[in-house]
Amino acid sequence: MRAVVLDKPGSLSVTTLHDPTPEPRSVVLEIDGCGICGTDIHLIDGELPYQPYPVIPGHEFAGTVVAVGADVTEFAVGDRVAADPNVFCGECHYCLIGHGNLCIHYGALGVTRDGACAEYLAVPVANCFRLPDEMPLEIAPLIEPLSCVVHGFDLLPGRVGEHYLIYGAGTMGLMNAQMAARAGAASVSVIDLNEARLTVAKELGVDAVSKGADELDRPEGWEVVIDCTGVISAIEDGLGRVRPGGTFQMFGVAAADAIAKVSPFQIYKDEITIVGSMAVLHSFGRAVDLMAKGVVDADTLISHRYALHDYAAAVTDFRAGAGLKLQIRPGGT
Repeated sequence: MRAVVLDKPGSLSVTTLHDPTPEPRSVVLEIDGCGICGTDIHLIDGELPYQPYPVIPGHEFAGTVVAVGADVTEFAVGDRVAADPNVFCGECHYCLIGHGNLCIHYGALGVTRDGACAEYLAVPVANCFRLPDEMPLEIAPLIEPLSCVVHGFDLLPGRVGEHYLIYGAGTMGLMNAQMAARAGAASVSVIDLNEARLTVAKELGVDAVSKGADELDRPEGWEVVIDCTGVISAIEDGLGRVRPGGTFQMFGVAAADAIAKVSPFQIYKDEITIVGSMAVLHSFGRAVDLMAKGVVDADTLISHRYALHDYAAAVTDFRAGAGLKLQIRPGGT
């Protein structure tokens, strides 16, 4: 099979490898599509606290079962599947208390293990979710990022009628914005420096868009502020926009060694809650259902599709802020 291989930070190639074979409790998928996200860029740049190299990137994916392991009864050849890429040990303290996403032996397909920027990928059965018949396969790679958003909302207060401010109008920011509207937000405002993305945000029904919070008419602040950028200047600004008693969520992925300044007095005086949101936790199946229901506008979010051999060009476009969700189609053009 053909696959993208990251030999070391900054060194990518498309090469030919042996096709995977299924273990007793795994299936092999023919990959239809695989999204690129900020985590992939951190992996390419060597900014994550893992040393997985060489590795095949790609953790947002879906495909069709082409082989099943000897002990697999849940799936058959021809089934259409999306998969939770996270792999937990099941034995450490955090796994045993139900927080597998904090596993001390944390692993993920496409991050610490080979992923889906390849024609085929072997996936544990426990990670696989059958797709509804009515769901187009090409939008199914968006289920993984949506499952991250669902987990993020699990960690928020969940009160209706609150005002949300979201930093970043990329795929994750726009998914969060659409989810907030569905969850009963009184208003949703989105900040980004990319005019084209702000235009899409307005088309998706966001109440207000801006290049900076000072341009928005809400001096009292927002009850919920979500950073989807991982950019330190945005994080620092967002912390100052939280209304007393409100919540700031760190959703975007910053570099592992990045440092942001915070005001401990503000957190104390205004009783600000700061919450992180790490990957996926008991949320993938719900994301399948929400995607099937059309909670997010998948057709709008997927803006570019690339053949496998154009992966480097896709990464360049991602860094330049082109479009929204950029997707690799290993079997297509």
